[in-house]
Amino acid sequence: MSRGYFIVFEGVDGSGTTTQSRLLASHLREAGLPVTLTREPGGTPVAEKIRQFVLDPSLEGISPMSELFLYAASRSQHVAEVIVPSLDRGDVVICDRYIASSLAYQGYGRGLNLEEIEQINRLAVGECLPDATIYLTLPVEVAWKRLGQRDSADRLEQTGMALQEKVARGYQEIANRDPAGLVFDAQLEINRLAERIQGALRRRWSWFPEEKK
Repeated sequence: MSRGYFIVFEGVDGSGTTTQSRLLASHLREAGLPVTLTREPGGTPVAEKIRQFVLDPSLEGISPMSELFLYAASRSQHVAEVIVPSLDRGDVVICDRYIASSLAYQGYGRGLNLEEIEQINRLAVGECLPDATIYLTLPVEVAWKRLGQRDSADRLEQTGMALQEKVARGYQEIANRDPAGLVFDAQLEINRLAERIQGALRRRWSWFPEEKK
């Protein structure tokens, strides 16, 4: 590969995007490919500070539009400092969440205008768009049970099932119109789901490594 490939994982809180991102990164590294594994919001020192602020459970009164701009600022820094340089040197970049999260959470969840969200994010990222977005679908009730098993919840996770239901419907609509999207059932056993994801990417790209024997 010359330029790298950009793979994003998306889904409601509790769907397993972080776990599956790590499993895919491990598979590619074992095959000898250069991988940059990152996340949003975050991924750089500046963006991580924004993450700590925007997800702080004690933060009250922030408007949906302010929330959107904070995420966009974090994403812009992330793209400039991590994602684009990694792609330029030929890495496979795997990111836990990206623009679709803003559409799902601030758009469908908070009710902001979807076109405005897309415009703000295109200003933030330029032409840096995913080569593949992996959507993990999960019934909100199942996701909520998973979140309840965590030691702590961030500000968005504490907003309740009503927001998560809106977000889940949003992700479904986003995935349906995403030409680079791949949709998977996140209720599958973790390793089985990872195999399905790897198989789909293998069918899409000739460079993708074979399944481990």
